[in-house]
Amino acid sequence: MLTARFGIVGGGLSGLWAAALLEEQGIDDYVLLEAREMFGGRIRSEAVGAEVDGEQPTAGCFDLGATWFWPALQPELAALVSNLGLDAFEQYEAGDMLVDRSELGAPSRVRGYLSSPASMRIAGGMGALVDAIRRRLKSTRLMRGQRVRTIRHTGTDIALDTEDAGGRGATYRVAHVLLAVPPRLATATIEFMPSLPDALALAWRQTGTWMAPHAKYVAIYDAPFWRDQGLSGEARSMVGPLAEIHDASAPGGDAALFGFFGIASETRRRASEDMLRVHCRAQLARLFGASAAMPKAELLKDWAGDPYTATVADLHADSSHADAPEPSPRHGIWRGRIVGIASEWSPRFPGYVAGAVEAAGQGVAALTSPEIIRSSSPIPAKE
Repeated sequence: MLTARFGIVGGGLSGLWAAALLEEQGIDDYVLLEAREMFGGRIRSEAVGAEVDGEQPTAGCFDLGATWFWPALQPELAALVSNLGLDAFEQYEAGDMLVDRSELGAPSRVRGYLSSPASMRIAGGMGALVDAIRRRLKSTRLMRGQRVRTIRHTGTDIALDTEDAGGRGATYRVAHVLLAVPPRLATATIEFMPSLPDALALAWRQTGTWMAPHAKYVAIYDAPFWRDQGLSGEARSMVGPLAEIHDASAPGGDAALFGFFGIASETRRRASEDMLRVHCRAQLARLFGASAAMPKAELLKDWAGDPYTATVADLHADSSHADAPEPSPRHGIWRGRIVGIASEWSPRFPGYVAGAVEAAGQGVAALTSPEIIRSSSPIPAKE
């Protein structure tokens, strides 16, 4: 049986940043448990192109999950990006946008607009942020392929029961838990023993998971030919399959268009990925011309089909950002033992990348406060 002072459940941005914050305080007595075989959670940047000396080409990485941040509104995240030495650039929005109202008529060309404040992207994709944080951490504390099945309060410590892809189990004993998976997913996939307070568990179940109902498609080209037409690459469609389209080109690298699907997850599930790609190419050609029908590469990610992101409740969910629920019990046996730190628990930016940073910071501060340290029972020495 393995022991640690802190158990971090989830290896997305919030979990990794929580680990970094603990290490900044000189605390390396933690274990981070990630169910997937890769870190990042809902941040997924896919590389297109050959590796060079084992490194993915940063100019050819495209986001299939979180994409933007807004420094003017999210200075803490902006400072983190800068401190990690990452380059940021503005989302390309120059030129006209297209509005697609009917398959029977040509799309309308309207004057585009610039976001205010500016939407920013990270060179190498949002995955570059995850990788930069992960490289700073003690790798022996990061466990992949460990799905937490139960979180048990034993009376003296918290037992985290995990299972790997082969069905082999393990148990980690910790004093405190930083829950870095979305609240709805946590209540659907993890058994809490004893149960969390009813009101808290209900609030967590009712909190939608950002990205869970969505799917994204990326078409990659040698050049952004739409810019030569005075188009920004932005489009809105009432026809589909993509409802919202943007320029996803990488500075100094490949050009790309990406779109959010506007068709329901149940409809997407009944179609093959190949068929979805066919319809996406046809739509891009209708909007941007024949060249758009011939991407040199395509990427597609349906988050509704990802068991580490979506639950059945998310398939019919509202796609807006939900208000943040309470992150931890105020009373009872779980008080001071567990706190939610996924992005949905952020008071100011629930569901956003900045929310993961904020929620992780608040969670770590809460569980390392002198009051909590004095009131919590120490776990036994390592066996």
